[in-house]
Amino acid sequence: MSALRAPLAALVVGAVWGGVLAVVVGLAAVLVGGQPASAPFGAGLVAGALAGLVYGLLAGRSAHGAQLAAALAGLALFLLLAGGRPFGLALGAAPLWGAGGAVVAFGAVARAVGLALRGVDRARMGRHQVETIALRTLNGLGLLVFTVLVVLPFYVMLMTSLKTQAALIADPLDFSLDLAAGLGALLDSYVEVLTTYRFGRYIGVSALVSVTTVILTLAFAIPGAYAVARLRFPGQALMARSILLIYLVPAIVLVIPLYSVFSQVGLRDTLLGLVVVYPATTLPVALYMLQGYFRGIPAELEEAGMIDGLSRLGVIWRITLPLSLPALASVALYVFMIAWNEFLFAFMFLDSPEIFTLSRAIVSLNSSEVPRQFLMAGAVIVTVPVLVIFLWAERFMVQGLTAGSVKG
Repeated sequence: MSALRAPLAALVVGAVWGGVLAVVVGLAAVLVGGQPASAPFGAGLVAGALAGLVYGLLAGRSAHGAQLAAALAGLALFLLLAGGRPFGLALGAAPLWGAGGAVVAFGAVARAVGLALRGVDRARMGRHQVETIALRTLNGLGLLVFTVLVVLPFYVMLMTSLKTQAALIADPLDFSLDLAAGLGALLDSYVEVLTTYRFGRYIGVSALVSVTTVILTLAFAIPGAYAVARLRFPGQALMARSILLIYLVPAIVLVIPLYSVFSQVGLRDTLLGLVVVYPATTLPVALYMLQGYFRGIPAELEEAGMIDGLSRLGVIWRITLPLSLPALASVALYVFMIAWNEFLFAFMFLDSPEIFTLSRAIVSLNSSEVPRQFLMAGAVIVTVPVLVIFLWAERFMVQGLTAGSVKG
């Protein structure tokens, strides 16, 4: 009986992945390829089950050969169940999304089954091995779902921004890319948004406010976090534990009294008002991240510097900060992202279009008088810079977030 557990487990895993990937590829054919495709979950489920069973029976001989045989078996059954029209597409009419999508789907099914059963003791397959297979499968499905949820809205936003008004009116749900229109027509929305709607100016305003927020936040967070991490004073432990309590208060509760106060002192409808508010909202998390990192730096290094004649400020400047560059980069990136994307305070405090930030300027495009592709182009302009910066500085982000989390 135990010898049959591996093929049965492979059958279940293959069925799950076959059904899911058939739906994903079918939706991709509609959204990306602009094809009138279907998402045959049932056919994918049955064909995936066969692919998994074939892999489970042959994997003991050769894993790579078993994956190839599983992919071919699942593909053949899928084409048979679809009547030669995978995803509802005739093989000759749309070979890329029909036959090509089926090949990719069942190649991925065979690979997913192989990864789920990799290293599993097939001869003595017990509860632990079954749980391992289930966790691997759920992990892969979770990653796929997360990727789709993240990529799909951005794809729709990007493709809509590259459409013409005529194309959107003709078919609002067609998110395929028409390269025949030419590069000029594809980028017309971006040119219009950057010139007519002055988004070039708004980029500069957002950059100025975000960079200023980063500088002010670090200027206050570095000495504050160092004091909490190194110095001894009454209430130190309470302060260290209560740094993030400010986030228990919703921003909408704070914006009403701030609006009243700023109106009275003349800070409303000024960038200075944002520069005052943004560091106040980002300072707690910056303090929390930096004080954890500072605690992880050996105190002996700072004591040695003080023995050599450095003052406390000299120790911070010459020893602590150079060793804390990953954490500083992480905090700077995090603060920049918050300031760049912040909307509520900018919406409440700014009224003059000349000083709009990007997030505030997007609202001006959300009108029945402005074509939808302009709104999407503005959204892409807001998203892409911070996305590029995040991908470039991701290693610093990871190091900074995990630093100081382990004592020793």
